[in-house]
Amino acid sequence: MPGIVLVGAQWGDEGKGKATDALGARVDYVVKFNGGNNAGHTVVVGGEQYALHLLPAGILTPGVTPVIGNGVVVDLAVLFEEIDALTARGVDCSALQVSANAHIIAPYHRVIDKVGERFLGKRRIGTTGRGIGPAYADKMNRVGVRVQDLFDEHILRQKVEGALDQKNHLLVKVYNRRAITVDEVVEELLSYVDRLAPMVRDTALELHRALGRGDTVLFEGGQATLLDVDHGTYPFVTSSNATAGGACTGTGVPPNAIDRVIGVAKAYVTRVGEGPFPTELHDEWGQRLREAGGEYGTTTGRPRRCGWYDAVVARYSARINGITDLVLTKLDVLTGIERIPVCVGYRVDGRLVEEMPFSQSDVHHAVPQYEYLEGWTEDVSSARVFEDLPPAAQRYVLAVEELSGARISAVGVGPEREQTVVRHDLLG
Repeated sequence: MPGIVLVGAQWGDEGKGKATDALGARVDYVVKFNGGNNAGHTVVVGGEQYALHLLPAGILTPGVTPVIGNGVVVDLAVLFEEIDALTARGVDCSALQVSANAHIIAPYHRVIDKVGERFLGKRRIGTTGRGIGPAYADKMNRVGVRVQDLFDEHILRQKVEGALDQKNHLLVKVYNRRAITVDEVVEELLSYVDRLAPMVRDTALELHRALGRGDTVLFEGGQATLLDVDHGTYPFVTSSNATAGGACTGTGVPPNAIDRVIGVAKAYVTRVGEGPFPTELHDEWGQRLREAGGEYGTTTGRPRRCGWYDAVVARYSARINGITDLVLTKLDVLTGIERIPVCVGYRVDGRLVEEMPFSQSDVHHAVPQYEYLEGWTEDVSSARVFEDLPPAAQRYVLAVEELSGARISAVGVGPEREQTVVRHDLLG
């Protein structure tokens, strides 16, 4: 099997890092294809917890080549902080490859992100303030700085001058902040060159050759389907394509190299930041899910909004991504709930709809329609095959599978790498 894409099937934080890590020993490359350090993966290995923000989860598996693709925006300070932290814990990061075409998050991107979000007030998007959106905006406006530009100081200075020409007017005249000098930006970016140089590759060519050899390449998406800039709940989205199609544009591999698409979904739903969330719970149930699931952002520490499983969202994700397999995570968090609601449709202006509304206004006003499934009280954390699960938990998984439009091939029953029930081989 050549190319496998792994994406979030909800609003993020579904456990993609664990799913990637679980596959890691059986793949040759793990490639991050979108986003930046605005999302985090938490992976638990042997009781040790690792929080990854910019690096692919495959960095934790010896023998796997981790790659940061051209679709990622890279904060070099964060990159090397992460590498240093992992190295100090005995993780070998020397195989990391970084695309020469990936765009750089410059200091002015972080400043503009933070002051711009504050300026929006009640209309804020809920960004992490890490400069990701402004970096992608510069990319589309063709005034971005790429990794390869750092190796020619003349070109780098020209590009930074061009970017700051407009931005300093914005900072000074609109946001009442000081102007940023070209020299300070260039000096900071050049300070990373010697350390960065050995990692930089034509990663599209590298992946082409790997796929040609028959190597297995796992494309790891950041954020999730409902945060995709084109297909998510716009404008409360990220600034990149977090859906399966982004794996091609974000790495330079063709669509026919993709053989399987794995979607990751929690047994309930969470969201960070602003925007619509039909099944969101504002009561003690929402707090229970938050505490039981440890629902606090890996990158920001922000408490996540929590809600019941939404099959409308799952069906939409299955359709948009062409999901062949679902990984259902955190089933253990639902243990002890007597009757578990599952959203099977929405009521919008008196109409019952079973597919994701195309209108932003309709999504905002959607009222979830629930079916109630029998819960269980037995501990599921030691289950390793489907038959180990309590009968009610098995029925929950099967009902969610039927509602979601894709087969559930694996079920997470705890945070550890091995706490997974495998129903179908994800690489078979």
